[in-house]
Amino acid sequence: MNRYALTHEQICNSLVAQAMNPIKDKNRRTILVEGMMGWGKTSILSMLAERLPKHLPCYFDCTTKDLGDITIPDLMHMDDGSGFVRYLTNEELGIHTNKPIILMLDEWGKCNPAVLNATLRVVQEGKIGSLTLHPDSVVFCTTNLAVEGVGDRLLSHQYDRVTKVELAKPTPAEWGEWGYNNGIHTTMLACANDNEQWFADFRDYEDPEENQCIPHPRSPRTHGVTGRSLEAASGWLHLADQYDEHTLKSLLVGTIGNKAAGDLLAFAKLASDLPSIESIKTDPKGALVPQTAAALMMVVYRVMDVLDGQLIDPWFTYMQRMPREVQAVFVSRVRQLSGDLKLHPKAAKLKNRVLQNKVYTDWARENNFLFTADKV
Repeated sequence: MNRYALTHEQICNSLVAQAMNPIKDKNRRTILVEGMMGWGKTSILSMLAERLPKHLPCYFDCTTKDLGDITIPDLMHMDDGSGFVRYLTNEELGIHTNKPIILMLDEWGKCNPAVLNATLRVVQEGKIGSLTLHPDSVVFCTTNLAVEGVGDRLLSHQYDRVTKVELAKPTPAEWGEWGYNNGIHTTMLACANDNEQWFADFRDYEDPEENQCIPHPRSPRTHGVTGRSLEAASGWLHLADQYDEHTLKSLLVGTIGNKAAGDLLAFAKLASDLPSIESIKTDPKGALVPQTAAALMMVVYRVMDVLDGQLIDPWFTYMQRMPREVQAVFVSRVRQLSGDLKLHPKAAKLKNRVLQNKVYTDWARENNFLFTADKV
């Protein structure tokens, strides 16, 4: 595990700070984001686009380009009949717009060596051919960790032109917040919360069999848990009622691997033993309270997904019948959610609904849960 790895938010903050810096030419430095496959390096572009709405986001997939895809010659003629060549740039680079852009050079470490060399001046000086990036522009690169063995190769003089940072894997709680805001199936959210090994770093395991859930460069398994594969598996869960059990397991094994698929299906089977939302709403003092930790967490995530004005008071009555640790998990998850209505309207609505509720306030006071004042 890299102790200096940065979160998505920390990397975005660094890039935005450069865009807002009034002395740009003297402080321009391109960040190379290295990270494990499937954990959201590409999503940094959309996050920056939200933070910098006046910038044009430009995605440039380096692995699909050859040198001629970056610049092509344009023959120019002068009045005296002499001529010269001017080079035109690829539209995807966005440099020709003369507008502030966010340029993401994706998979920079895997591209054709000629393409990589052609982009060196872009990352170091913000220039290509006779064109110069708008001074407010942001440039960053992404690639996988070299130790993953998926084809990333950079030389020392190329690394010297960028600032390399590693993207940190999220914790189960951090991924759960993202998942809640992005429609991830509640069974997946509960299962991920209960399986911390899904978010482990393969570099912590000399033997790949010590953690059979995640990809490992020394293992022949083709599928394992990544953020991307979890999202895909969630999609299969949303359609689970259309498949028989064997088909669903096959789809999940082919998405997140055999071990994680088994863990997920075990959680899915708990669903039939859970209290219905309607029973909690109409009979909070009598509705079934599961006995296992896994089932209790599934109830928490189910309620978070549908909590409305009619359910909130009955839910707090029901919740107090659950173990105190589970109650604390629910409140902690809600308090950790983003309160930014623009970025995460679903999360902001849930957070406001809970933290402004009198039943919650009374509960928090009785349980000494008001560590700091809630701000909504």
